[in-house]
Amino acid sequence: MESYYILIVAVLFILAISDLVVGVSNDAVNFLNSAIGSKVAPFKYIILIAAVGVLAGTVFSNGMMEVARKGIFHPDMFGFDEIMIIFLAVMITDVLLLDFFNTVGLPTSTTVSIVFELLGSAVAVSLYKISKIGTGSGDLSAYINTSRAGLIIGGIFISVIIAFTVGLVIQWLVRLAFSFKLKRTYKIWGGLWGGFSITIILYFLLIKGANGSVLITDKALEFIKNYTSLIILVSFVFFSLLFQILLRYTRLNVLRITVLVGTFALAMAFAGNDLVNFIGVPLAGFESFKAFSASGASDPNGFLMEALKEPVKTPVYFLIGAGLIMVATLRFSKKAKSVVSTTIDLSRQTEGYERFTSSVIARFFVRRTVNATKFVKKVSPNRVISFVRSRFDENVSDSKDQKVAFDLVRASVNLVVASILIAFGTSLKLPLSTTYVTFMVAMGTSLADGAWGRESAVYRITGVLTVIGGWFFTAFSAFIASFILATLIYFGRLPVIIALIAISIFIIFRTHALHKKREAKAEKKINPLAPESIEILKSCNQEVRKLLVRTSKVLFLTYSGFANEKLKDLKSNKKEAKKLRKDVQEIRDDLPGYLKKFKESEIEAGHYYVQLVDHLKETSNSLYHIVTPAYNHVDNNHPLDHEQSEELKVFNEQLNDFFNYALNLLQKGIFDEDDELKDRRDSLIDLINSIIFNRIKILKKKRKGVKVSMTYIEMLSETKILILNIVQVLKTNKQLNETFLEPGSYAIKEKVR
Repeated sequence: MESYYILIVAVLFILAISDLVVGVSNDAVNFLNSAIGSKVAPFKYIILIAAVGVLAGTVFSNGMMEVARKGIFHPDMFGFDEIMIIFLAVMITDVLLLDFFNTVGLPTSTTVSIVFELLGSAVAVSLYKISKIGTGSGDLSAYINTSRAGLIIGGIFISVIIAFTVGLVIQWLVRLAFSFKLKRTYKIWGGLWGGFSITIILYFLLIKGANGSVLITDKALEFIKNYTSLIILVSFVFFSLLFQILLRYTRLNVLRITVLVGTFALAMAFAGNDLVNFIGVPLAGFESFKAFSASGASDPNGFLMEALKEPVKTPVYFLIGAGLIMVATLRFSKKAKSVVSTTIDLSRQTEGYERFTSSVIARFFVRRTVNATKFVKKVSPNRVISFVRSRFDENVSDSKDQKVAFDLVRASVNLVVASILIAFGTSLKLPLSTTYVTFMVAMGTSLADGAWGRESAVYRITGVLTVIGGWFFTAFSAFIASFILATLIYFGRLPVIIALIAISIFIIFRTHALHKKREAKAEKKINPLAPESIEILKSCNQEVRKLLVRTSKVLFLTYSGFANEKLKDLKSNKKEAKKLRKDVQEIRDDLPGYLKKFKESEIEAGHYYVQLVDHLKETSNSLYHIVTPAYNHVDNNHPLDHEQSEELKVFNEQLNDFFNYALNLLQKGIFDEDDELKDRRDSLIDLINSIIFNRIKILKKKRKGVKVSMTYIEMLSETKILILNIVQVLKTNKQLNETFLEPGSYAIKEKVR
């Protein structure tokens, strides 16, 4: 029997390592988004600073470990066997749930997941205990720590509102002081803001966080508590004067220091608050096993886990080991970068491709906000309105770096406010969700900073609502999944445990492959932040060739699949056409970022680039409207008329030859043979008109086959539009290239060296 529980403990620790990896991949957004979004330093240095913060934070997390042991349920009401079932169900659920969110690139809460997983599995086991005893379900409160669980859950969700509001207010005030003209205001407020920021961070991380550390002695704690006010005052004066001197006599950027220290602080607060989410349950399981083994008890169900009510003293080597795994994950996890990009996209100052679409709720919020803004303008003095508008006018920004999602002022506010809220929650031993806090702070500062303009607000709000909806999904799915897994383990024991572990490994490998495929696709996209317009041109040539190849393939397979009634092929073609249309739409949404790279002397090239993207969009739309009627016709089991099958076969072959010729022109980089291309175009259009004309004659003669006739006409009419746009794509691509290249070649002109 003992070997069975040793196996469970071993599985718990293996799952803990996996949970650390997927958990940190999810939570990296909490402390990396501000530094990465503001480009405060090279990525490797940001990771290094965050890594040091994580390692430091692990030794401050000891007090939080009580949540996994007795924060959600009463451990003395459960036997050793039942406790191990609860913990195992929690860990399996947590790994799978967090891995799912990392794969889709949405930040979720490791705190919410662990709390609701503990709640779900504990409720499941409690209900089975109650059913055995024969009492009513009202006795559930004897097993579940409802008051503490309610406090934790309430604190988590209230923190969402508080974080958003505080972030909005602080950012508005700080921006009012700094404005976007940082060169003028930086020397006035930089030292004061830097001193305040560092002092606040120091107070909450050292003074408030010291209570949970295993390294700080009782004497040091007493000294800190007795001289708190003096420490704060001295720190504020010292750092404010130091930064003001640095501003005056050096070129050192105080805001950069603030952001880097804030990154360290938030990483430290994250580790101190969230480490319990990853290793708290396995450590509690290990402590339970040690208590059971030491007792000499023979009945694992009869041995109640009163030992878990004792104060927690986690060995330092466990904490440091967990910290090292977290650091390695930060360095190597690609999923962490995906989650970070979601928050940065929703908070960036610039316009461009929006990952999320508009929604009814978002449009309602924007409409009401616009009306409220108009009302405020009416009742406010013009002088006040003009002053505030001048402070928030980003068009006069000193920063010309288009690679930056937001400036250092907003980055520092994000970090300072989030650090304060998280560290304060940790000091109260409330497992606040670092994801919720940092995300909502970032959204609040974005709104205050005017990042959600009329052009992007509906998409950004939809994104925020999607992420928040994911949080509620986290809570619901964590509870249900852990409830089900606890039930399966409770009744199935070892065979079920082995099966669940095998399924978990399979799912994680599948999601890893899916994420890798998505990342490979993202890397092939045109980069809107390319350093020079010539880089956009090179990427554009590659993208045009790739899109034409995809279009040609889908078109050929659609006509052949339609003629042979291959529904599976048509379904695949429809999916590919939809994906191609989405890819082109992303390029079109990123137009502002591309156009900013063209110089004043390259306005003509920018004009051709806009035309080219428009023609590509029309081509992708036509392709989708060719595939869709073909798929619908076959899917609805409508009959085909084979009288024109040979005619359509000849047309499909000529259409394929047309694309091959066009692609050959692009491949060779020869742009003076377009007369031949136009002749081929005209020949195809004549053939299309002939087929449509014959189709009308057949329809008039037979007076039947209406469905197939309309499908033919719809497909061929859209194909005609597609062919015309293909020629325009090549023509515009030629004009675009000739503004940069020597005619007839890919030799770059002198002017773009």
